[in-house]
Amino acid sequence: VQLVESGGGLAQPGGSLKLSCVASGFPFGSYAMSWGRQAPGKGSEWLSGISAGGGEQYYADSVKGRFAIARDNAKNMLYLQMNSLKPEDTARYFCAKGRGVVVTSILGQYDYWGQGTQVTVSS
Repeated sequence: VQLVESGGGLAQPGGSLKLSCVASGFPFGSYAMSWGRQAPGKGSEWLSGISAGGGEQYYADSVKGRFAIARDNAKNMLYLQMNSLKPEDTARYFCAKGRGVVVTSILGQYDYWGQGTQVTVSS
């Protein structure tokens, strides 16, 4: 299993970034996927998850209304569109593979994570 994130970088407050995660080594369309992040000096935080088929999306309160998760099962791709970015969104963002079709907000229940991509929000 391999998960590789990209799309991070520097954004201004109020700006947008789109993260991507390419998956390989497993039947991507058979598993729920999520995005999480870890800010310096803080624990990991679950942000958003999407069911295996893509029909159900879930968000943490901290990003609801600002972030949007999507997946393309034909391309083995997971996305996170991040809008209205805030300085407190600065963190390393990673994608995670679920153990089944249903999303959970408990990161410990995900069995594989990518290395992450850094997002910095600053003026």
